Amino acid sequence: MNAAQTDRPVLFIQGGGAGTHAQWDNKLVASLEQALGRGYCLHYPNMPHEDDPEFAAWGDAIMHGIALLGPSLVVVGHSVGGTILVHTLARHPGLLQVIAALCLIAPPFIGPGGWSSADVEVAPDWAAPLGDTRVFLYRGSDDTTTPASHLDLYAKAMPHAVVRRLAGRDHQLNDNLGEVARDIAGSFA
Repeated sequence: MNAAQTDRPVLFIQGGGAGTHAQWDNKLVASLEQALGRGYCLHYPNMPHEDDPEFAAWGDAIMHGIALLGPSLVVVGHSVGGTILVHTLARHPGLLQVIAALCLIAPPFIGPGGWSSADVEVAPDWAAPLGDTRVFLYRGSDDTTTPASHLDLYAKAMPHAVVRRLAGRDHQLNDNLGEVARDIAGSFA
C-alpha cells in the first residue's frame, strides 16, 4: 500500500478476535481498497492483543495512527474496533480536527441499552464532543454479532450520523465495502 504525496489517507481499525487482522478484516480492507481505487492510501495496523481488545492499548494505537496520518483523514472502524475508535475520539476531541469522516461498521454499543464493559466507562452525553463530525454508521440485516438495536442507540447518541442499513449483509457486510467507499469518496468531495 504505497502512497504518493497526494493520496488521501484512510485508517482502518480492525475488529477484535484471534486471527481477525489476517483472516477476516483483511478481506474488508481489500474490498475497500478495490472500491476506492487510485488516489487513496489505506493504513491497516495490527491492533495489540487482537484476541482480547483493551480500550487503553487500542486507544493509544488509534491515536498514534491518527497522529501519523495527519489532516483530511478518514477513519474506519469495524466491530469492537469501531466502538473503541468512537470512544477514543470522544475522549480526545482534539483529534477530530484532522478527521474528514468517521465510518463505523457494525460497532457494538457500550452503555445503557447496549452491552456493558468493565474497560469502557460511558457518560450519558459521551458523544457530545464529536460535535458535527461527519459520521457514517453501517449494519447488515443478517448480522448475528451486533444486535440491530445497537445501531439505533448510536443513531440516537449521534443524531447527525448517516445510517446505512444494508439488506442481506452479515457482520462483515459480506466482505463488500462499496457503500463505505462511496461515503469516503464523498467526504473528500
